Amino acid sequence: MTRLEKIKREMTAAGYDALYVTSPENHLYACGFNNPDGQVLITKGKSYVFADFRYTEAAKRECFEGFEIIMPETATVNLLGDLLEENGCKTVGFEENNVSYHDYTVAAEKLSGYTLVPAAIVFEKLRITKTRDEVDKVIKAQRIAETALEALIPRINYDMTEIEVAAELEYLMKRGGAHGFSFETIAVSGGNSSSPHGVPRNVKLEKGFLTIDFGALIDGYHSDMTRTFVIGKADEDMKRLYNTVLDAQLAVLEVISEGCSNMEMDKIARDIIYGAGYEGCFGHSLGHGVGLLIHEAPNLSPKSPSDMVLHEGEIVTVEPGIYVEGKYGCRIEDMVYITKGGAENLTKFRKELIEI
Repeated sequence: MTRLEKIKREMTAAGYDALYVTSPENHLYACGFNNPDGQVLITKGKSYVFADFRYTEAAKRECFEGFEIIMPETATVNLLGDLLEENGCKTVGFEENNVSYHDYTVAAEKLSGYTLVPAAIVFEKLRITKTRDEVDKVIKAQRIAETALEALIPRINYDMTEIEVAAELEYLMKRGGAHGFSFETIAVSGGNSSSPHGVPRNVKLEKGFLTIDFGALIDGYHSDMTRTFVIGKADEDMKRLYNTVLDAQLAVLEVISEGCSNMEMDKIARDIIYGAGYEGCFGHSLGHGVGLLIHEAPNLSPKSPSDMVLHEGEIVTVEPGIYVEGKYGCRIEDMVYITKGGAENLTKFRKELIEI
C-alpha cells in the first residue's frame, strides 16, 4: 500500500471527503516533495500539489505518483473550492494546529458550503510509526552528526566562544552531507549549561560542563543527540553528577522495549536522579518522538497517559539531565528505535566523560 493510499484509508475511516495539507512536514510526508510554501489537497478521487513557479519543475520531478501538480493563478482558497466541487467533497479535514485564525476565517467564508473539521490526528497516527526507509534516513542523519562531533572535539580550545563551537559543528555537519540542521545547535558552557535549552553566547568557553545538543537533517528527517564534556578537569561533584545522569540513561536503555509504559520509562530515570539527591534538578521529560519534526509524538513523560505504551516503529529520545541552577548542567541523549519485542539504539557515539 502506498503512502497516499494509507492517507486516503485513514481519511475515509475518519469520515472526511478531503484533506487540505498546509504544514511543511505533512506536505513532505504526503507527496514526497519538500516545499515549505506549498499545499496539498487529497480527495477520495484525485490528489493535488499546489506549487508556484519557483517549485513546479521540482514538484513534477519529485512528487510521488498519484498527484497532479497545479500552479495556482488565483488565491489557493478559490481554487480549493473548485476542486472540492469537482470531486464531490462535502467534509474537508484541515490541520488545525497549522492554520492561523485569519486563514481559517477566510477559508470558512470562501468554503461556506463545506464542513471544515480538524484532522491533524490523521497524520499524527500515520507518522508516529516509521517505515524502514524513514528509519534509515534518521540513521544517516545521525551518523553525519556523530562524525561531525568526533571531528569537533580536537578542535575545541579555550579561546573559542560558545557560538564558535556551535558554528563549527554545523559547518562539519554540512560538509559531511547534512541537508540542514534539526534546530539551532545548543553549545553552552559553565553557568550557561544549567539552562537545558540555553543559547550559545559570544563569550569564551567557561570551565566546567560543556553541553552540546544538536542534529542533522536528511530528506526532512531529523537526528537528535546530546553529549556533555568538561572544559578543564572535572572535580568529584561533577563526576558524580555526570555518572548519575549516565546511570539514569543506561537504566532506561537496558529495559526500553515494545510494550513498555511511556510514563514508567520516565520514572525509572527520574527515580535514579532524585534518589541521588538531585530532586527538582530534572525538570523536563525523559524523551520525545523524532521524525519529520524534532519534537513529535510520542513522549516519555510523567504526564504521559498511564495506559500509553511504546509500539514497534516509533523513534524516541532518552535524554535525562541534571541542572543545578546558577552552577552547571549535564544531559546525555540517545535516539531509540522501538522494534518488535525490543529496541535498537540508533546512537553510537561514546559516553565516557571527556575532559578538554
